[in-house]
Amino acid sequence: MEIRKIILLMIVLGWFNLFGQKSKVLNLGVFHMGNTTDANKVKYDSDKNNVEIDAIINMLADFKPTMICVEIIPNNNEELNKDYSNFLHDGKYKTKYKGEVEALAYQVAKVSGVKTIYGIDDKETAMYNYNIADELKDPVDSLTSKNYKLNLFKKFAKVESLSTLEKLIFFNSKETLEGLININADILTYSSTKGNFEGADEASKFYKRNLRIFSNLNQLPVTKDDRVLIIMGATHTAFLNEFLKRSPKYELIDTSQYLKKK
Repeated sequence: MEIRKIILLMIVLGWFNLFGQKSKVLNLGVFHMGNTTDANKVKYDSDKNNVEIDAIINMLADFKPTMICVEIIPNNNEELNKDYSNFLHDGKYKTKYKGEVEALAYQVAKVSGVKTIYGIDDKETAMYNYNIADELKDPVDSLTSKNYKLNLFKKFAKVESLSTLEKLIFFNSKETLEGLININADILTYSSTKGNFEGADEASKFYKRNLRIFSNLNQLPVTKDDRVLIIMGATHTAFLNEFLKRSPKYELIDTSQYLKKK
Protein backbone atom coordinates (compact mmCIF):
# COMPACT_ATOMS: atom_id res chain seq x y z
CA MET A 1 0.00 0.00 0.00
CA GLU A 2 2.81 2.40 0.85
CA ILE A 3 4.45 1.75 -2.50
CA ARG A 4 1.18 2.62 -4.27
CA LYS A 5 0.98 5.88 -2.35
CA ILE A 6 4.55 6.75 -3.30
CA ILE A 7 3.87 6.00 -6.97
CA LEU A 8 0.69 8.10 -6.87
CA LEU A 9 2.57 10.98 -5.25
CA MET A 10 5.27 10.78 -7.93
CA ILE A 11 2.62 10.92 -10.65
CA VAL A 12 0.96 13.94 -9.04
CA LEU A 13 4.28 15.76 -8.64
CA GLY A 14 5.24 14.95 -12.21
CA TRP A 15 1.92 16.37 -13.44
CA PHE A 16 2.43 19.51 -11.35
CA ASN A 17 5.92 20.01 -12.76
CA LEU A 18 4.56 19.60 -16.28
CA PHE A 19 1.75 22.14 -15.92
CA GLY A 20 2.70 23.96 -12.73
CA GLN A 21 4.19 27.07 -14.32
CA LYS A 22 2.15 28.50 -17.14
CA SER A 23 2.99 31.09 -19.78
CA LYS A 24 1.32 34.39 -18.91
CA VAL A 25 -1.01 35.79 -21.57
CA LEU A 26 -2.48 39.29 -21.75
CA ASN A 27 -5.33 38.92 -24.25
CA LEU A 28 -6.30 42.43 -25.38
CA GLY A 29 -9.46 43.04 -27.34
CA VAL A 30 -9.48 46.11 -29.57
CA PHE A 31 -11.76 47.86 -32.02
CA HIS A 32 -10.14 48.01 -35.44
CA MET A 33 -8.15 51.25 -35.65
CA GLY A 34 -8.38 51.54 -39.42
CA ASN A 35 -10.24 50.13 -42.41
CA THR A 36 -12.19 46.97 -41.65
CA THR A 37 -14.72 44.72 -43.35
CA ASP A 38 -16.41 44.05 -40.00
CA ALA A 39 -20.14 44.73 -39.90
CA ASN A 40 -19.78 46.95 -36.82
CA LYS A 41 -17.19 49.71 -36.86
CA VAL A 42 -15.94 52.18 -34.27
CA LYS A 43 -14.81 55.63 -35.37
CA TYR A 44 -11.16 56.31 -34.69
CA ASP A 45 -8.90 59.18 -35.76
CA SER A 46 -5.26 58.24 -35.18
CA ASP A 47 -4.08 61.81 -35.70
CA LYS A 48 -6.24 63.03 -32.79
CA ASN A 49 -5.31 60.26 -30.38
CA ASN A 50 -1.50 60.25 -30.34
CA VAL A 51 -1.11 61.39 -26.73
CA GLU A 52 -3.62 58.89 -25.40
CA ILE A 53 -2.20 56.06 -27.51
CA ASP A 54 1.26 56.77 -26.09
CA ALA A 55 -0.13 56.30 -22.58
CA ILE A 56 -1.82 53.02 -23.59
CA ILE A 57 1.40 51.78 -25.18
CA ASN A 58 3.21 52.35 -21.89
CA MET A 59 0.45 50.55 -19.98
CA LEU A 60 0.77 47.49 -22.21
CA ALA A 61 4.56 47.64 -22.13
CA ASP A 62 4.33 47.35 -18.33
CA PHE A 63 3.22 43.76 -18.93
CA LYS A 64 6.77 43.19 -20.28
CA PRO A 65 5.75 41.00 -23.22
CA THR A 66 8.30 38.72 -24.84
CA MET A 67 5.96 37.72 -27.69
CA ILE A 68 3.21 39.66 -29.47
CA CYS A 69 0.46 38.11 -31.61
CA VAL A 70 -1.84 39.98 -34.00
CA GLU A 71 -4.80 39.46 -36.33
CA ILE A 72 -2.73 38.59 -39.39
CA ILE A 73 -2.59 35.14 -41.01
CA PRO A 74 0.60 33.12 -40.32
CA ASN A 75 1.40 32.94 -44.05
CA ASN A 76 2.16 36.67 -43.89
CA ASN A 77 4.56 36.46 -40.94
CA GLU A 78 7.68 36.98 -43.03
CA GLU A 79 6.23 40.10 -44.65
CA LEU A 80 4.85 41.28 -41.28
CA ASN A 81 8.25 41.08 -39.58
CA LYS A 82 10.03 42.70 -42.51
CA ASP A 83 7.56 45.57 -42.15
CA TYR A 84 8.19 45.68 -38.39
CA SER A 85 11.96 45.66 -38.94
CA ASN A 86 11.72 48.58 -41.36
CA PHE A 87 9.59 50.41 -38.79
CA LEU A 88 12.26 49.88 -36.13
CA HIS A 89 15.15 51.09 -38.24
CA ASP A 90 13.60 53.96 -40.20
CA GLY A 91 11.66 56.65 -38.37
CA LYS A 92 10.13 57.89 -41.62
CA TYR A 93 9.10 54.46 -42.89
CA LYS A 94 5.44 54.11 -43.92
CA THR A 95 4.28 50.76 -42.59
CA LYS A 96 2.28 48.35 -44.72
CA TYR A 97 0.28 47.02 -41.79
CA LYS A 98 -1.84 49.80 -40.35
CA GLY A 99 -4.51 50.08 -37.67
CA GLU A 100 -3.84 48.43 -34.31
CA VAL A 101 -0.86 46.51 -35.73
CA GLU A 102 1.04 49.73 -36.33
CA ALA A 103 -0.53 51.83 -33.55
CA LEU A 104 -0.23 49.26 -30.75
CA ALA A 105 1.61 46.05 -31.66
CA TYR A 106 4.64 47.66 -33.33
CA GLN A 107 4.90 50.39 -30.73
CA VAL A 108 4.62 48.09 -27.70
CA ALA A 109 7.05 45.66 -29.31
CA LYS A 110 9.55 48.46 -29.85
CA VAL A 111 9.32 49.70 -26.25
CA SER A 112 9.51 46.15 -24.89
CA GLY A 113 12.35 44.96 -27.12
CA VAL A 114 10.24 42.24 -28.76
CA LYS A 115 12.04 40.97 -31.86
CA THR A 116 9.31 38.95 -33.58
CA ILE A 117 5.60 39.54 -34.08
CA TYR A 118 3.36 36.58 -34.90
CA GLY A 119 0.18 36.54 -36.96
CA ILE A 120 -2.27 33.93 -35.67
CA ASP A 121 -5.47 34.74 -37.57
CA ASP A 122 -7.34 32.22 -39.74
CA LYS A 123 -9.05 33.22 -42.97
CA GLU A 124 -9.39 29.78 -44.59
CA THR A 125 -12.52 28.94 -42.63
CA ALA A 126 -15.57 29.56 -44.79
CA MET A 127 -17.30 32.89 -44.34
CA TYR A 128 -20.44 32.58 -42.27
CA ASN A 129 -23.80 34.22 -42.81
CA TYR A 130 -24.13 36.60 -39.90
CA ASN A 131 -27.56 37.72 -41.12
CA ILE A 132 -29.12 34.26 -41.42
CA ALA A 133 -31.99 35.31 -39.11
CA ASP A 134 -33.16 37.90 -41.65
CA GLU A 135 -33.21 35.42 -44.53
CA LEU A 136 -35.16 32.49 -43.12
CA LYS A 137 -38.72 31.92 -44.27
CA ASP A 138 -41.10 30.77 -41.53
CA PRO A 139 -38.51 30.55 -38.70
CA VAL A 140 -39.42 28.84 -35.44
CA ASP A 141 -38.31 31.90 -33.43
CA SER A 142 -38.26 35.25 -35.19
CA LEU A 143 -37.93 37.47 -32.11
CA THR A 144 -35.12 36.32 -29.77
CA SER A 145 -32.24 37.15 -32.11
CA LYS A 146 -33.81 40.41 -33.31
CA ASN A 147 -34.55 41.71 -29.82
CA TYR A 148 -31.15 40.70 -28.45
CA LYS A 149 -29.31 42.52 -31.24
CA LEU A 150 -31.39 45.67 -30.77
CA ASN A 151 -30.71 45.76 -27.02
CA LEU A 152 -26.99 45.09 -27.43
CA PHE A 153 -26.57 47.69 -30.14
CA LYS A 154 -28.14 50.26 -27.82
CA LYS A 155 -25.46 49.49 -25.23
CA PHE A 156 -22.73 49.70 -27.87
CA ALA A 157 -24.00 53.06 -29.14
CA LYS A 158 -22.36 54.89 -26.23
CA VAL A 159 -18.90 53.72 -27.31
CA GLU A 160 -18.45 56.48 -29.89
CA SER A 161 -18.35 59.17 -27.18
CA LEU A 162 -15.66 57.42 -25.10
CA SER A 163 -11.94 58.11 -25.12
CA THR A 164 -9.64 55.51 -26.68
CA LEU A 165 -8.70 54.10 -23.27
CA GLU A 166 -12.34 54.02 -22.19
CA LYS A 167 -13.21 52.20 -25.41
CA LEU A 168 -10.57 49.54 -24.70
CA ILE A 169 -11.74 49.15 -21.10
CA PHE A 170 -15.32 48.76 -22.38
CA PHE A 171 -14.42 46.16 -25.00
CA ASN A 172 -12.40 44.13 -22.49
CA SER A 173 -15.09 44.01 -19.81
CA LYS A 174 -16.64 40.62 -19.06
CA GLU A 175 -20.11 41.81 -20.01
CA THR A 176 -19.00 43.12 -23.41
CA LEU A 177 -16.93 40.04 -24.26
CA GLU A 178 -19.83 37.72 -23.44
CA GLY A 179 -22.10 39.92 -25.53
CA LEU A 180 -19.72 39.69 -28.47
CA ILE A 181 -19.75 35.88 -28.37
CA ASN A 182 -23.54 35.94 -28.22
CA ILE A 183 -24.13 38.40 -31.02
CA ASN A 184 -21.51 36.92 -33.34
CA ALA A 185 -22.30 33.25 -32.81
CA ASP A 186 -24.55 31.89 -30.05
CA ILE A 187 -27.55 34.08 -30.88
CA LEU A 188 -27.61 32.51 -34.36
CA THR A 189 -28.68 29.20 -32.82
CA TYR A 190 -32.12 30.69 -32.12
CA SER A 191 -32.65 31.13 -35.86
CA SER A 192 -33.87 28.01 -37.65
CA THR A 193 -36.79 26.47 -39.45
CA LYS A 194 -38.55 23.48 -37.90
CA GLY A 195 -36.27 20.43 -37.72
CA ASN A 196 -33.26 22.26 -39.20
CA PHE A 197 -30.12 23.98 -37.89
CA GLU A 198 -29.46 26.91 -40.22
CA GLY A 199 -28.30 29.34 -37.54
CA ALA A 200 -26.32 26.78 -35.55
CA ASP A 201 -24.49 25.63 -38.68
CA GLU A 202 -23.49 29.21 -39.47
CA ALA A 203 -22.36 29.85 -35.87
CA SER A 204 -20.20 26.71 -35.95
CA LYS A 205 -18.16 28.23 -38.79
CA PHE A 206 -17.22 31.18 -36.59
CA TYR A 207 -16.39 28.89 -33.69
CA LYS A 208 -14.15 26.95 -36.06
CA ARG A 209 -12.28 30.09 -37.09
CA ASN A 210 -11.59 31.01 -33.48
CA LEU A 211 -10.53 27.48 -32.59
CA ARG A 212 -8.10 27.64 -35.49
CA ILE A 213 -6.76 30.95 -34.20
CA PHE A 214 -6.16 29.28 -30.85
CA SER A 215 -4.46 26.38 -32.64
CA ASN A 216 -2.17 28.86 -34.41
CA LEU A 217 -1.21 30.26 -31.02
CA ASN A 218 -0.48 26.74 -29.79
CA GLN A 219 1.90 26.17 -32.70
CA LEU A 220 4.18 29.03 -31.64
CA PRO A 221 7.42 28.37 -29.72
CA VAL A 222 5.97 29.58 -26.39
CA THR A 223 7.91 28.64 -23.25
CA LYS A 224 6.87 28.85 -19.60
CA ASP A 225 9.00 31.98 -19.27
CA ASP A 226 7.29 33.83 -22.11
CA ARG A 227 4.80 36.63 -21.58
CA VAL A 228 2.45 36.72 -24.55
CA LEU A 229 0.50 39.82 -25.57
CA ILE A 230 -2.34 39.13 -28.01
CA ILE A 231 -3.89 42.09 -29.82
CA MET A 232 -6.96 41.20 -31.87
CA GLY A 233 -10.50 42.32 -32.60
CA ALA A 234 -12.47 42.00 -29.37
CA THR A 235 -14.77 39.25 -30.67
CA HIS A 236 -11.77 36.96 -31.23
CA THR A 237 -10.50 38.00 -27.80
CA ALA A 238 -13.78 36.86 -26.26
CA PHE A 239 -13.45 33.38 -27.74
CA LEU A 240 -9.74 33.11 -26.91
CA ASN A 241 -10.45 34.06 -23.30
CA GLU A 242 -12.70 31.02 -22.99
CA PHE A 243 -10.04 28.71 -24.41
CA LEU A 244 -7.22 30.28 -22.38
CA LYS A 245 -9.10 30.04 -19.07
CA ARG A 246 -9.23 26.27 -19.38
CA SER A 247 -5.74 25.82 -20.79
CA PRO A 248 -3.13 23.72 -18.95
CA LYS A 249 -0.43 25.79 -20.68
CA TYR A 250 -1.43 29.43 -20.28
CA GLU A 251 -2.30 31.76 -17.41
CA LEU A 252 -4.80 34.39 -18.51
CA ILE A 253 -3.99 37.82 -17.07
CA ASP A 254 -6.79 40.27 -16.34
CA THR A 255 -6.45 43.27 -18.68
CA SER A 256 -7.80 45.56 -15.94
CA GLN A 257 -4.41 45.18 -14.23
CA TYR A 258 -2.91 47.23 -17.07
CA LEU A 259 -5.72 49.30 -18.63
CA LYS A 260 -6.34 51.87 -15.93
CA LYS A 261 -7.75 55.38 -15.99
CA LYS A 262 -5.56 57.82 -14.08
